[in-house]
Amino acid sequence: MDHNLLKKIIFEQHEIIKSANIITREKEVDENDNRILVGLRRSGKTTMLYSLVRKLIEKGVDWNQIIYINFEDERLDGFSSKDFDDILSVKAELTEKEGWYFFDEIQNIPLWEKFCRRLADSSLHVFVTGSNAKMLSREMESTLGGRYLSSLIFPYSFREYLDAKGIKSDENSILVTNANAKIINAFDEYLHFGGLPETIKRSNKREYISSVYSKVLEGDIIARHKIRNPLSLRLMVKKIAESVKDTISYNRISSSLKSIGVSINTQTVIDYLSYIEESYLIFPVKNFFSHFSEKESMRKNYFLDNGILSLFLFDKDPLLLENLVAIELHRRNVESVFFIKSARTNLDIDFYLPLESTLIQVSYELDQNSFEREVNALVKAKKIMPDVQRLIILTLNESKTIFEEGVDVEVIPLWKWLLKE
Repeated sequence: MDHNLLKKIIFEQHEIIKSANIITREKEVDENDNRILVGLRRSGKTTMLYSLVRKLIEKGVDWNQIIYINFEDERLDGFSSKDFDDILSVKAELTEKEGWYFFDEIQNIPLWEKFCRRLADSSLHVFVTGSNAKMLSREMESTLGGRYLSSLIFPYSFREYLDAKGIKSDENSILVTNANAKIINAFDEYLHFGGLPETIKRSNKREYISSVYSKVLEGDIIARHKIRNPLSLRLMVKKIAESVKDTISYNRISSSLKSIGVSINTQTVIDYLSYIEESYLIFPVKNFFSHFSEKESMRKNYFLDNGILSLFLFDKDPLLLENLVAIELHRRNVESVFFIKSARTNLDIDFYLPLESTLIQVSYELDQNSFEREVNALVKAKKIMPDVQRLIILTLNESKTIFEEGVDVEVIPLWKWLLKE
């Protein structure tokens, strides 16, 4: 690899970092770690590295010590594992001081993990981003030899979204009428356009979100996995979006696609679903009461960003509301969020958090029918599951406490729950 080209790329990246507008995230990167940041494209992984670089510079690290390379730069087309040592040579040409290495979207370069392991074994500082869940796999952890900490980076939380818009979200602001109105207006935007950081400053938010989705679909899934029938994949994503909040099986997806003339077998559905999940477009929530095999095959699928989900939904705010709850619970718990659906007990609960002894129902509004349905479901679940301590109904804007059959049920506006919990 041409050393002058690598230097040019590094120096240009320095200028980008110097001029970047950086919003502090709730989760920051520690300079003493070797860290792998993974997550949906454009969710803010790169900006988190920019923030760390600027902190290092403030602490006296020279810019020549910052070896920052974005492997999606088209000038690096053809870069292979044989070229990794050129990065070390370029650093040596720039400075004799220790280097700090930042590698963006490195997952497309074969054997990247062995190179990063070698750097970590040499006690060098290395930070990596990627947009493929396989970077967190057990096989990858084994290759990296425990030298790296990994973090799943989500799009903005609602609190981060407000911070980025310059809207205060402290207790006083929630109580003051004018500030409260700003929060609620921002929530409506967040509900429909999601938390990808760049959406905030875009005038045509939907167009930007659509471009991110296309990049994920075309680059991270179709090209990477050499999908021969892209139409079936696109229709499958659409079908998953339309089925948010519903239990859906591999066979059901296959049958649904066949009903509109797309022939796809169950194994292909399983493969495609794993690719979609690996790219962080969706994540599963499993039935707490299912057998192991059913937990994998019968699940609910939610989108990691409401903006991408909204590309497929029109006038379906109740689905967006539930998806937003799922995102936040996934952000907070990751591995300990379930739903409950049991034919034997006739239970149907949107979310169960066993570690917090909490049941959550999501209802856009509580009219007479939905009130009886949601409250009765929680009261019945409490009787069957006496260890449950907290019952919550999340709504668009209703707030009260219901006392039913000796049980307290909290009704909380989703925007307030996102800020207070």
